Amino acid sequence: MIQQVSVFMENRPGVLGAVLDILKQADIQLYAISIADTSDYGICRIICDRPADASKALMAAGVASALSDVCAVELANTPGAAADMVSLFAREGLSLAYLYTFLYKEKPVMVFRTDDAAKAKNILESGGLCCFQWN
Repeated sequence: MIQQVSVFMENRPGVLGAVLDILKQADIQLYAISIADTSDYGICRIICDRPADASKALMAAGVASALSDVCAVELANTPGAAADMVSLFAREGLSLAYLYTFLYKEKPVMVFRTDDAAKAKNILESGGLCCFQWN
């Protein structure tokens, strides 16, 4: 498990830039950003070096944010590794609410949310995969 910062923001020009500027001023190193939007609002999901500090800086600036635990798994840097990982969950009937990837030290890392993190961890381990750890 790793922590993710979720930022709730209006879908209008300049808002993402303002959020990123807040994080820049707080000296936060970003590793991954994912944005899911509707016509009026979006959720920006961020993986960074200091998630608690990032959320604190955003909240101090009046930007709604929340910390959440998400699952992350390091994959082999080969074609099909993501498909193989997702297939493990499908075979066990585990749904993913969302997922996104980033590279960390030249290795792909898949971040995902499911309604049963313990089951996800067991599926990964039985499939020969391990949860991502910062090193």
